[in-house]
Amino acid sequence: MAPTTIEYEDTAVSVHKVVVGPMDNNVYIVRCRSTGDALLIDAANEHELLLELCRDLGVRRVVETHGHWDHIQAVEAVRDAGYDVAVTQADAEMLPSYDQILDDETTLEIGNLRIATIATPGHTPGSMCFAVEGTPLLFTGDTLFPGGPGNTSFENADFSTIIESIDRRLFSAFAPDTLVLPGHGTGTTIGTEAPHLDEWVARGW
Repeated sequence: MAPTTIEYEDTAVSVHKVVVGPMDNNVYIVRCRSTGDALLIDAANEHELLLELCRDLGVRRVVETHGHWDHIQAVEAVRDAGYDVAVTQADAEMLPSYDQILDDETTLEIGNLRIATIATPGHTPGSMCFAVEGTPLLFTGDTLFPGGPGNTSFENADFSTIIESIDRRLFSAFAPDTLVLPGHGTGTTIGTEAPHLDEWVARGW
């Protein structure tokens, strides 16, 4: 099997991570340990590697945290291989193609796992986070990183919007020990980041 790191594991779920592409994108495979079914988050790049992981780890579908180019380079290849790709309506036109639209506050079922969808606009209009119910796992894409929000200098990005998303949809909704697994770099926790929100607002990025 292609090399991955295990980011988290308990009796119900295992999370595999691989870093791909020139922007060092994190790709996560969230796997139900009871059934072997899995969800891939962000078909970012290096499609041959990702397709190998899809086969080896039982991936059933692919979801995108948002539509920026570095997160979608392998979308066409995984669709051609028969995997459904889902993205929010607001970011759908950024993808070369897709199969399903992700709505806010719905539940994705992968094996016995239930994964909540959380709309967090700001980095892009359709940015979305994913939380695995009954676990401390929160996948934040490029919305929240250690030390602050994602970049809002892009077209259609907005700093006040991403701050509101982080405050209302993440910090107010999740426990301090929630693991934040972002689209690039290392993880953090809600408890580590939440006390710094006012600092981020003051600095403006």
